[in-house]
Amino acid sequence: MTARRVVVIGASAGGIEALRLLLAELPATFPAPLCIAVHTAPQSPGVLHQILDRVCALSVVQARTGQRLEPGRVYVAPPDRHLLIEPGLVRVTKGPREHGFRPAVDPLFRSAAQVFGPAAIGVVLTGNLDDGTAGLWTIRKLGGLAIVQDPDDALFPSMPMNALRHVTVDFKVSLSRMPSLLVELTAEPLPTREAASPPAHIEVEVDIAKEKNPRDAGLEELGRPSPYACPDCHGVLLEIEEGGRIRFRCHTGHAYSVESLLAMMNEGIEHSTSAAVRSLEEASILMNRIAVELKRHDQVDASDRMMRASVEAKQRADAIVQLMREHEAELTIDDEMSMK
Repeated sequence: MTARRVVVIGASAGGIEALRLLLAELPATFPAPLCIAVHTAPQSPGVLHQILDRVCALSVVQARTGQRLEPGRVYVAPPDRHLLIEPGLVRVTKGPREHGFRPAVDPLFRSAAQVFGPAAIGVVLTGNLDDGTAGLWTIRKLGGLAIVQDPDDALFPSMPMNALRHVTVDFKVSLSRMPSLLVELTAEPLPTREAASPPAHIEVEVDIAKEKNPRDAGLEELGRPSPYACPDCHGVLLEIEEGGRIRFRCHTGHAYSVESLLAMMNEGIEHSTSAAVRSLEEASILMNRIAVELKRHDQVDASDRMMRASVEAKQRADAIVQLMREHEAELTIDDEMSMK
């Protein structure tokens, strides 16, 4: 059978348990394919489809390029691969990471919107940061339906909350309500309105996810150069405005929202400062040892100078640690304020 609708689901932290609960309640007669992208580590064993298959009446498979997109089947993105939808088929690629992840939710959602238009249904579940927001906006822009898990019901509410801030969603529901809602929506007649042609920038970004060279795909038409460097490849990031929201993409194709870019920058700061602290502490220990040796050989002045240098290195290391603690405390306060 040819799939007339598609349901695409994105999740991150807490997503496996949420998907287990959701899929366990779907009937074997569910009339649409479901495609799932969950943030996983590249070295993940790739058993998510097996975990979900144990609780689901539908057939759950790990997606492979060229598989037919069939109603009543669940396709799960494999580790370190994006899952994309093409007419009648699924495709997995090693396109550039988005928000630091591959698989990412946005590429899946964009491809669903591109192929299915008003017949696409996007679902954002529990997770950190905001992957899925841009993709859900695209689904909504092209006439599809947008569903978000109620943040109060999510183990990690950031992904649903960000989607609600930036997308006019059709439904905000608890996880327990979602299976019956999906059954109802997929049983409705298909929209009679003609699907809008995908904007050029959506085709560019889907092509990038399909591993097309970003410049050949038309990346430079998407936005203007920003003052920021890509945390992944250190290339210049282009600033893209979409639906009143700013996001970024580099010439290699890596993509970020403001939130995920800041998270990656903070991670880089943490790595750099940790390296600096380690180097200063190791230097302090070494200079202390040299001072002891100098003193043992009656080179008192040189020993004292080396000991002072050792103490100063340790003080610098302690100062960096204190600054990082204050920075982390400020970030925690900002996170708590954004949750209110």
